[in-house]
Amino acid sequence: MDIKKEDLKVLYSSEQIQKRVKELAQELNNFYKGEEVIAVCALKGAFMFASDLVRYLDMPIKIEFIRLSSYGSSTISSGKVNAVDIKLPDLNNKNVLIVEDIIDTGLTAKFLIDFMNMNFHVKSLKFCSFLDKKVTRKVNVDADYYGFEVDDKFVVGYGLDYDECYRNLPYIGHI
Repeated sequence: MDIKKEDLKVLYSSEQIQKRVKELAQELNNFYKGEEVIAVCALKGAFMFASDLVRYLDMPIKIEFIRLSSYGSSTISSGKVNAVDIKLPDLNNKNVLIVEDIIDTGLTAKFLIDFMNMNFHVKSLKFCSFLDKKVTRKVNVDADYYGFEVDDKFVVGYGLDYDECYRNLPYIGHI
């Protein structure tokens, strides 16, 4: 499949995205009540969302980055999670917020949650995804917080890519 920018339809505008990110941040502020949080951002897709989200958080926050891959150059998940770089500091007894771009099959989300639970005894573990594509779920996993629910469309923009392109779009588009 070859995706051209002019073929994209806007699913969520930049204004809709920023409004929803602020709402999510308020929900998180209400949950954490000023306690320190370690935000673990899954690269590359979640970098824009994480950057915007943490700007609106009112608590002390530390940010860590991990790199995972499950798509490669395809528009569908490979079904395998490739942990490219998952080095993290000691997260024991910490509030951990996983920040992800999209939950699709749920395999990456489950991998991350299982990884955290097997390697750390965290104070709290919450999963915040910008998009939630429940219709394509292969494993039973849900986000604690999510921006928008999407149906079975391939989406790009606001950090999400097709073959490493279109991450820079300020909106979410689809074919």
